[in-house]
Amino acid sequence: MSIGIVGLLRGLYMAEWAARIGLEVGAICDRDPERLAAAHAKFPSARASVDWAELLDAGLDGVIIANDFDAHAELAIAFLDRGVHVLSEAAACASEEEGRELIAAAERSRATYSFAENYVFHPHMRLVRESVESGELGTVVSVEADYLHSLSPQDTAGLIGDPAHWRGRIAPTAYCTHTVSPLLNLTGAWPVEVSAFPVGPGGDRPAAVVLVIRLSDGTLALARHGFLAGEADSHWSWVSVRGANGLAESVRASGDSAWSVRVRTEGWAQPDGQTREEVRVPAAYLVGGEPVDRMAEGTIAVLEGFRAAIEHGAAPLIPVRPAVAASLVGVAGAQSLADGSGPVLIPDVSA
Repeated sequence: MSIGIVGLLRGLYMAEWAARIGLEVGAICDRDPERLAAAHAKFPSARASVDWAELLDAGLDGVIIANDFDAHAELAIAFLDRGVHVLSEAAACASEEEGRELIAAAERSRATYSFAENYVFHPHMRLVRESVESGELGTVVSVEADYLHSLSPQDTAGLIGDPAHWRGRIAPTAYCTHTVSPLLNLTGAWPVEVSAFPVGPGGDRPAAVVLVIRLSDGTLALARHGFLAGEADSHWSWVSVRGANGLAESVRASGDSAWSVRVRTEGWAQPDGQTREEVRVPAAYLVGGEPVDRMAEGTIAVLEGFRAAIEHGAAPLIPVRPAVAASLVGVAGAQSLADGSGPVLIPDVSA
C-alpha cells in the first residue's frame, strides 16, 4: 500500500510512524520547498511536490491530510472523489456547508474517510473508556475535558496573534476536537447546543475558551481549550466522567503519571457498602512487540486503524459524521462567542 502525506510539520511525524507500522510513503507534499526537501531526504523514494493536486493521480491508496488546520475539507473531498482513502487531521471542516459537502463526498466514494483525532485513543482515554463501558460508574451524567497549553504571554501572542498563521486565522473556539471528540466517543452521543465563554483578557481573541455543550442523551459536557498557566508538561489533556455511582478522571500530573486514571465508586452504590478508589496505570502499547512512547499511542492507533480500513475494508475508527459533528461545535461556538455567550444550536449531522 502506498500513501501520500500533505503537510509536513505534523505530517512528517505521522509519515515516520506510518512507515514503522508498514505503510509505504509514496508521496509527500508541502508548499514550503525547504520543508519538502528535508522530508524528501528522509523519504528519498517518495514523489515530492509543492502542489497537493499533483497527488490526485499519483496512484496512491491513501492520503494523510495534515496541512493547515482549517484547510482540510477541500483536499479530502478531492481525494475521496478519486477513490483515495483519506485520513484527515484536526478539524474536518470550517463551516456547516463544508461539513455537509464532506459527508456527501465520503458517502458516495468507494474509499473511506477517517478522522485522525489521536486524543480519542491516548492511554488515559483508553482507561476512562474501559471504566465507562464496564458500567461501574453507573449512568453517565456529566463529562469534561481540557486541552490546555501553559505558555508565556509572549509565546501565546506569537501563536494566536499572527494573522498569517492558521492559529491567528481561526476562531478561538475552533480548535476543540481534542476535547470534544473524546467526550463524544465516551458517551456515544451527538452535540446539540453550545455556549462559549472567553477566559481571561484578549478582546475578540481570548487565549482560552470554555464550551458548555448539551449532548443528545442529556449529558452535560464541559470542554476547555487554549492557553492557560499551570498545566502539566506532558500532553495537556485531562478527561473526567461523572456517573450516578462514581467518577473516573485522568490524573493531573507531570510525566508518565499524567496518563493514569483515578477511579472512585461510592459505597452506597455497592452491594457491600464499601467505597473503592484506586489509580489505574495503562498497559503498554506495543508495536513490533516493543512498548512505544505514551504520547505516540494515539497517533499509532489512528494509523493502524487507517491501514485496516485500506487493507481490509475495516470501518474507520472515527468516520465522517462524528468528525464533522465535533468540528461544528467549534463553528457554532464561534457564533455563541460573538453573540455574548448565548446558546447556539449545532447542526445535526447524525443521519
